[in-house]
Amino acid sequence: MLQKVKTISEYHRVMELSQPEHPLVSVIRFGDIRPLPGDELVNLVNGFYSIGLKRNFDAKMKYGQQQYDFDGGIMTFMAPGQVLRIEVEKGKELKHSGWLLLVHPDFLWNTPLAVKIKQYEYFSYAVNEALHLSEKEEAIITSMMENIEQEYRSNIDGFSQDVMISQIESILTYAQRFYNRQFLTRKISSHQILERFEKALDTCIGGTNGIPTVALLAESLNISRGYLGSVLRVLTGRNTQQHIHDKLIEKAKEKLSTTELSVSEIAYELGFDYPQSFSKLFKNKTSLSPLNFRRLYN
Repeated sequence: MLQKVKTISEYHRVMELSQPEHPLVSVIRFGDIRPLPGDELVNLVNGFYSIGLKRNFDAKMKYGQQQYDFDGGIMTFMAPGQVLRIEVEKGKELKHSGWLLLVHPDFLWNTPLAVKIKQYEYFSYAVNEALHLSEKEEAIITSMMENIEQEYRSNIDGFSQDVMISQIESILTYAQRFYNRQFLTRKISSHQILERFEKALDTCIGGTNGIPTVALLAESLNISRGYLGSVLRVLTGRNTQQHIHDKLIEKAKEKLSTTELSVSEIAYELGFDYPQSFSKLFKNKTSLSPLNFRRLYN
């Protein structure tokens, strides 16, 4: 059964914490949250953003359709309406440390961050590639969370919201930087994703389901569309849709230069519903029509 928690005040009550000092933003130490006894299952749907910096999280967390066992210092990001499932092993008691920042969407209302926060792809990630932090990176994030806490504990004035939003945006910007660093430093994992993606794309082109979509390819790799796009952009400089188009053009050139299939037959073999759509894409990518390209080899 899902437990829906709409407000930050309600979250504090559920977790047996004292009432928040600010109704729309709160910084919580995980050590202050009541320990979960073993064999307890928690399913939460929050009505606010949550950014966690977790250490020693000895439990299973399911976010979206993915499950992840955490160890060490990691960051997690959840948007309003997403489902979080925590399962504690029987006979154990969940105790963990770190920080949790809660931000209600109303706190961001009428600010540029209200729109920008939805553009950070890591809020849509399935948790199978968490953000792993170094000690130095943890210290940077911790410092900014402490700044937010200190700000709302002080006397609220006309600058308080701007100061806190500035700190929140800095956390998100640093997280983006750390993710890009992770894609590069964890090369084995990232390049394995790239290799699997290329194999999946090669298999899908010319299949029975038409032109492969970004969603289909991400699902076949068991990762989210946003995460796949981020890996590809960092490693290759091109997004998922561009890779799909590149592969289609590559296959098309091969068929045009080595077979006698008509342009329409090639279009249908590649998954296009209409030959005109194939010809338009081909000319857009090569500056030549399919027939003019074929003439280069005849």
